[in-house]
Amino acid sequence: MDFLKSAVASAIAKGPPFPYTFGDKVDLDPSVWSLYNGTRREDGSDCSIFSFDILANRSALPLAKNALKKLRTLRHPGVIKVLDTVETESYIYIATERLVPLSWHVKRKSLSPETAKWGLYTIAKTLKFVNDEASSIHGNLKVASIYTSESGEWKLGGFEVLSNVKDDDAVIYTYGSLVPDSGRYAPPELARSGWDAIRRSPHSAVDSYDFGILIFEVFNGSFMGGDQVGQTKNIPPSMQSSYKRLTNANPKARLSVGHFLEQGKRSGSFFDSALIKLTDGVENLGVKSETEREAFLDDLDQITDDFPEDFFRLKILPELLKSVEFGGGGPKAFGVVMKIAAKLSSEDFDSKVTPVVVRLFSNPDRAIRVCLLDNLPLMIDKLSQKVVNDKIFPQIVSGFTDIAPVVREQTLKSVLVLITKLSDRTINGELLRYLAKTANDEQPGIRTNTTICLGKIAKYLGTGSRAKVLMAAFGRSLRDPFVHARNAALMALAVTGDYFSEEDCAARLLPAMCPLLIDKEKLIRDQANKTIDIYLQRIRKTAAAMPDTALPPETAASAGPRMGTPQPAESSSTASAWAGWAISSFTNKLSAAAGEIEPSTTNGGSNPVPSSSSTAAASAPAPKRPGPVSAPQTASSASALRRQALKSPPPSAPISRVSSTGNMGGESFFPEDPELDDDEIGAWGDMEEGTGDAGGDDNFFGFGSSQPASMSSSTTLPKRATAKPGSAAPAAVPFDDGSEPDFAGWLAAQAQKKTGGAGGKALPKGLAKASPTSRPATAGSAGAAAKKTVPVVARPKAAPVKKIDMKPKDTGDEDGWGDGW
Repeated sequence: MDFLKSAVASAIAKGPPFPYTFGDKVDLDPSVWSLYNGTRREDGSDCSIFSFDILANRSALPLAKNALKKLRTLRHPGVIKVLDTVETESYIYIATERLVPLSWHVKRKSLSPETAKWGLYTIAKTLKFVNDEASSIHGNLKVASIYTSESGEWKLGGFEVLSNVKDDDAVIYTYGSLVPDSGRYAPPELARSGWDAIRRSPHSAVDSYDFGILIFEVFNGSFMGGDQVGQTKNIPPSMQSSYKRLTNANPKARLSVGHFLEQGKRSGSFFDSALIKLTDGVENLGVKSETEREAFLDDLDQITDDFPEDFFRLKILPELLKSVEFGGGGPKAFGVVMKIAAKLSSEDFDSKVTPVVVRLFSNPDRAIRVCLLDNLPLMIDKLSQKVVNDKIFPQIVSGFTDIAPVVREQTLKSVLVLITKLSDRTINGELLRYLAKTANDEQPGIRTNTTICLGKIAKYLGTGSRAKVLMAAFGRSLRDPFVHARNAALMALAVTGDYFSEEDCAARLLPAMCPLLIDKEKLIRDQANKTIDIYLQRIRKTAAAMPDTALPPETAASAGPRMGTPQPAESSSTASAWAGWAISSFTNKLSAAAGEIEPSTTNGGSNPVPSSSSTAAASAPAPKRPGPVSAPQTASSASALRRQALKSPPPSAPISRVSSTGNMGGESFFPEDPELDDDEIGAWGDMEEGTGDAGGDDNFFGFGSSQPASMSSSTTLPKRATAKPGSAAPAAVPFDDGSEPDFAGWLAAQAQKKTGGAGGKALPKGLAKASPTSRPATAGSAGAAAKKTVPVVARPKAAPVKKIDMKPKDTGDEDGWGDGW
């Protein structure tokens, strides 16, 4: 093989320039030619090279020269396309389009029936042209004379004895017998009388007989001799009658190839197929009328998997793409394009289809856009991420705001297909902003599909904003008047529960879903129960793993009483249980209290300020250094108080306060009015105050000011006290984490109200705070000589009370999601 290549190269060097490079030799049936794969040096394109060595086979030189002459002059789509030729005294080279011998496919029986009929139809048209228009006889028709191009089309070659009937010295009469295997394919009259018998018969008779043998060979794989002529094995039934007439032993009774072609093209006949109609009409697709184009595209829809892929890739696809982009082929033609493109390799798709697809997405035609979106699943795997993210998606987003609902809906559905090809920045930025708009769409179906879409793409969202985005979107859908939108929100919450924290599940999502337990639609009620059960199981599992308490363990040095927890068995009613709990919580601590309450100090100084609870009766002198209270007295006081507390008072008797000595005083512990006014309610704080800030993210995402009535009616925003003109500056509000009631704050509010308000009662003795600017009371009778003065300590200036605007925050976004997505 290497020797042959070197010999060819040396011959080329001695002869005229031949701008092609020889490659591998192709196995070929007996022929005067050798076939090589080749490439064009200029651009590297593929080609085939027929080579004839004159010195080695001089007897067949007239056949090679005749073939060279006919290939140069005969032009037809069904004839081998010649690129270049070279003829010298030692060799003949013919460069053609890249070819593969048909015998390869026939021997492997890889031709489908439709492809075989399409190939025979092409050869029949070419033979009709040779016999009728060119007035010639091929004389060498067989499988070895036919090749397939890169597009899968059958091309006629073997022109070694092709002759014009008007030429008396035609090569076929003299050299016909020199063609390899000529005896096996020769008709009976030539076998009896020689090739000169052609003159006494119709000139098409030889080609008709050989075409009949070709039909048998294509459908059966091989032709062994004259005994098989006329057999109908494996030949399509619709073709058998005409096939027998082609192989008639009487040359004058044979059916010409032209008549065979006409019979096959009749309606319902063997050449009346979608593939053959396709090949006939594709080249003129751009100039067809609207009706003809529709009929042609209808035939294209009938294509099946056994059609030649190469032909569709190289012939049909380019014509269809031109028709879609420039010729008015429309969505129907693009649907066929996608059907063909699905079989292309990634490289072919990138070079042939991707540029057209990118240009089509910029086309303002809505029908084209919807067709592109419908076929997006067929092409997404072959589109690179860079092309989708940088070129296609920026064109697609215009569909989110299109006035046509069908465009908006198809654009929304395409998100599920595109999501894997989009960058994180695009997903969490531009895409979410557009989804926020479709979530507020006037079409309920689009709103529902937005919720479904978010549930399916949740795993692609950024972890930092995913929970907020989903809670905002699903929370809004839970309040949608469209039943399927609410159902979609519940189903989406059921499958995305892992993306929310336990706090969000308990404090925000469950309260939002609970109203749907009594929805008017049973579908919603059933789904709400299922979804809520999922969240409850998760919360219960989390709660079971939590400690019993977060409070630190109690020690003997702990200051301040802590209330005990009532047991259900200790009381028979809620009212009695509450009363017993309140009284016993004080008495339990009296036994541990001993000595006097130490005076407190101001925030910034060291001077002591007497406590208001250290005052005694007016007639009893107070010792300068009070001694410790003896244990028996303390126990006695506590026992007496406990006995008095356990004695149930009548319903009309007020609950009395506990004096500093352990006796029941005459002042009421709680205010006389059982209804707490607004200031008192505000002093307790609101359970949502920590999360309901009007300026926070929660309000921005729809769980603040945009709550439904069923959610917001149970939440009362706390009132904030403001300083009145002329009154004392309010005390600084201590930090409150919302976990315990602010009992000290409540007392302070009572003291300020009772002492500072007009006409209000003063707090009972022992609970009122001494004014920092007044002198302390004397500890003794009115005539006591020793009075201890306390220096006046300036009260620190309180910080101005922050006013909170309770109006909903204006996010600047009509849909309420905005950039928070």
